[in-house]
Amino acid sequence: MTQAPGRAVLPVGGHESAPAAGVHGPGRGLRTALRGLPRAVAVPMTLGRDPDLAPAAAQTLAWAARDRAPGDLLLAGPLGTVTHLVGWIRAAVMRAARAGAGPDAVLLVAPAAGPGADAELFKVARLVWHHLPVRRVEVAFDGGEPGVAEGVERCRLLGARDVAVVPASLVVPPPCPGAVAAGPLLAPAAVAALVRERAAEAERRWAHVRDDGLGIAAGHGHGHGHGHYHANSENIETTLEGMAAHG
Repeated sequence: MTQAPGRAVLPVGGHESAPAAGVHGPGRGLRTALRGLPRAVAVPMTLGRDPDLAPAAAQTLAWAARDRAPGDLLLAGPLGTVTHLVGWIRAAVMRAARAGAGPDAVLLVAPAAGPGADAELFKVARLVWHHLPVRRVEVAFDGGEPGVAEGVERCRLLGARDVAVVPASLVVPPPCPGAVAAGPLLAPAAVAALVRERAAEAERRWAHVRDDGLGIAAGHGHGHGHGHYHANSENIETTLEGMAAHG
């Protein structure tokens, strides 16, 4: 994927994104991808529950930038925030409701990560519940506890008849008998549009204030400029609810 002429766009993923061609880990994977690329921008594929992803990518970029010109390597902002995640989950539930009988329980599913990220998902569930006309919003983890089947069973024991399993990350949950799959969270076209927009924001930030985004690697500069630029990216989010339903 490319953005500006001569600059490659490198999606960098952690536990919130599925392993896929073109998505690189923030360490060795990103280092390998940077070889032979004169200019690149890395986009952290996090939806707000992987706070270590961007700093890890910044460290890799800062190391690779030592013998490059300032601005050759940029770090974009994260793909989304927890606020975006809550909105996208709500949109997924509403799509499921329009496709059939509205669920009376929602099970948010994400890959198990660590105590902090897993706890954050319970906060997300509460925010989702606050804005949806459903009785229950529960949480389960793929590869952790409670598991998906256990989560569906808990919803049933609490009186739910129709349970919608909704991904709370870019990873599609495993199928579960007795529940309706309401995913993926974002269609591939929507994800690609977000990646392009984040990369474009990084370009504008560098052009305006010479901030390459790499300062978060250690909290201090590393010989390049670091300003403070906050692009308004809300324009693209306004179209994603519709895009999410189409590949």
